Amino acid sequence: MAESWWMHSAGATSYPALEADLDVEVAVIGGGIAGLATAWELTEAGSRVVVLEAGRIAAGVTGHTTAKLSALHTRIYSRVRESFGPRFARWYAESQLQAVERVADVTARLGIDADFERVPAYTWTETPDGVAEFRAEAEAAAEAGLPASFVSTTGLPFAVAGAVRVENQAQFHPRKYLLALAEDLSRRGGRIFERTRVTGLNEGHPCTITTEGGHTVRARHVVVATHYPVFDRALLFTRLEARRELVVAAPIEADRDPGGIYLTPESNTRSVRTAPYRDGQRLLIVTGEHFTPGTGDVAQHWERLEGWTRERFPGTEIAFRWAAQDNTTTDGVPFVGPFHPGTDNVHVATGFGGWGMSSGIMAGRLLAALIAGDEPPWAGLYDPRRLSLARETGPLLKLQAKVAGHFVGDRLRPAGTESVDDIAAGTGAVVRVDGEHRAVYRDPAGDLHAVSARCTHLSCLVRFNEAETAWECPCHGSRFTVDGAVLQGPANRPLPPLT
Repeated sequence: MAESWWMHSAGATSYPALEADLDVEVAVIGGGIAGLATAWELTEAGSRVVVLEAGRIAAGVTGHTTAKLSALHTRIYSRVRESFGPRFARWYAESQLQAVERVADVTARLGIDADFERVPAYTWTETPDGVAEFRAEAEAAAEAGLPASFVSTTGLPFAVAGAVRVENQAQFHPRKYLLALAEDLSRRGGRIFERTRVTGLNEGHPCTITTEGGHTVRARHVVVATHYPVFDRALLFTRLEARRELVVAAPIEADRDPGGIYLTPESNTRSVRTAPYRDGQRLLIVTGEHFTPGTGDVAQHWERLEGWTRERFPGTEIAFRWAAQDNTTTDGVPFVGPFHPGTDNVHVATGFGGWGMSSGIMAGRLLAALIAGDEPPWAGLYDPRRLSLARETGPLLKLQAKVAGHFVGDRLRPAGTESVDDIAAGTGAVVRVDGEHRAVYRDPAGDLHAVSARCTHLSCLVRFNEAETAWECPCHGSRFTVDGAVLQGPANRPLPPLT
């Protein structure tokens, strides 16, 4: 089934669209985990808050995650200690562990049935040559304050060369948790509007937000929690790289549960966890095969991930498959805080690098504190205004070279298909017609759907993802339906239709 388990196993939402102008204290743009966590924290503190979501809450990236709730983020502690220093590594650990405990506390306090389970977290290697790095990561994580150790055995049904293990982490059902949070937010006086795409932001006192429907929201503070920021004034798109990852899920007998949450950066990333399923069964969830949106053969990535799952967990039959998308910053640490140096009332949360569950909760707590006038000691670690040439120059130049390669190179190369007539049913291609690049899809019935091939974010040329039937921008990860509607930002305008 081409559907996320989290979307399949939790109820739909039906919050109204915004149909009138509003005045509030805080407007949160985006209804994923970061946006809802921020809105809930602020509402609990007594603020008048509105959430504006372009689609349905907890149904975008958050609805397609693997939902591992852990402070062990691959090999982050070695990198943070080397780049920022030991004190910042401790702050990273403290803030992420607090996020895990915040979910545990709120789940218990509100009585949320979100399949919350305590489990150990592992980052493993199967390569003997990698053992030294993993031992070093275990030491760095322990020094930072995590209950971390290096181990040579795990609950996985295959041997590993070594692994970092961190005790008392967690996994949960993200939509069940967030939908309950949204209900509590509404009971406390917060307001949620779905199908309300924000298209404009005028910073001021108050800020003025405009929506696609023509309505205005005035707010003393604004939080941009749209996963990838939909406003470019902070130029964060130059420091963010989009990454798409595939997910498969298969029922297994409960006694085959590996008993933890696992990740390896090897084999183009492999992530393993389970979730409650039917009586006597768990749902095995495997993630991996990351790639830049708009590049590569996605069908081959699916084949490799499904093949690895069947090989490592024999007898499994794939029941669900979906894809997730995330953004990584050029220094590997999320951007959470003031949107840019010239603002004091617009904030952002982005760049979670595949760890959006703990980082989204952390962002909610941090932004609520900053808006209230408090500043946790670890706020500076996540401040988007930080920029270190020593840390970021290499990754930033590499990222911009790749973007420039697409922006310029894609225009110089011949179109992938010479004629619209060459496009088979169920496929799409970029075709040049009278000097204009057109993104053309032929549906199974043979009807054509033609839109501009220029991404409405910064005009890179989109490419067709046949496995997911979508147009994708390889520059910054915007995604569109075959008729041009926005699926994923930073674009917030559709691809114009063409005849």
